[in-house]
Amino acid sequence: MQVKKDKKVVILATGGTIAGVAGNISKPHQYASGQLSVNQLTKSLDTRGVQLVQEQVCNIDSKDMQFRHWQALLERCHFWLNQNEVTGLIVTHGTDTLEETAFFLQTVLQSSKPIAMTCAMFPANVPQSDGPQNLQDALDWVLKTQENGVHLVCAGEVHDAVGVQKIFSDRSHAFASRQEASLQNDTYESKLDWPMPSVAQVLLTKHYPRVELIYNHSGADGQLVKTLLDAKKSAMSEANMESKQTSMTQGLVIAGTGSGTISQDLLKALEEAQKLGLWVARTSRCAYGVSDPDKHPSIPSLHNLSPVQGRVAMILALIAHAA
Repeated sequence: MQVKKDKKVVILATGGTIAGVAGNISKPHQYASGQLSVNQLTKSLDTRGVQLVQEQVCNIDSKDMQFRHWQALLERCHFWLNQNEVTGLIVTHGTDTLEETAFFLQTVLQSSKPIAMTCAMFPANVPQSDGPQNLQDALDWVLKTQENGVHLVCAGEVHDAVGVQKIFSDRSHAFASRQEASLQNDTYESKLDWPMPSVAQVLLTKHYPRVELIYNHSGADGQLVKTLLDAKKSAMSEANMESKQTSMTQGLVIAGTGSGTISQDLLKALEEAQKLGLWVARTSRCAYGVSDPDKHPSIPSLHNLSPVQGRVAMILALIAHAA
């Protein structure tokens, strides 16, 4: 593989199973995430002659990913993408919330350079370890691709950030996606009529908007929504309401059944939430579902976004709305 010697690829590590270590290598599913540093991860990496820059942004299990971690990662991605000598980025990440971080980065950065997110389903010190190959594949993809923006490189596959989902919890081919769900060349602002924030707006956000995810299911009566509304009404009536503003729910994303459908009782509760100023939108809980905008016209559709990616979209839209 021919590469320009003066180009750099930046690896930003956040932890996850790819940096995990098992206490007993005969039990590969029993391990601690985020144990190895980025320098340890790249020891056996064939750099293909390109200069690597390595940074440890955090070292956590991705189930513990918080908005502050996203901000730190966003800041470093933004910095390095603006360096002319950097040809692309690699982000190592845990699999559990990777699809959320990928969507977040793709939406805010809108990068004109390739960003490969990669991961592992088995810890670094077991015979089945898939992290080293995934990391090598990620580097090779960054060096040869003509694509820009955020993609997941894992298990010999490349997925767009928008629409990718973790569908298996116990195998190396853990992810799937609908390629037609990619909005890389078609901004979803036009679909959702939601403005998205700039990098600066996200980095300046001190308290990210609280958005809850609620599923429609058999017997769904809207009680959880009603409880949230009671708490909001109580806070609104108190003198120190302003101090509670940051902890109050500002939006609800509903994972509807089928094509984003909602039970009658839950629908009534959601329409009440809208009257109190909460943002409400719906997705489909089906793995490759699409929420039909005509099914419940009063509740905006998030089209083909998954529930968790729809929640991130609403968080970002609320940030832009408040700016």
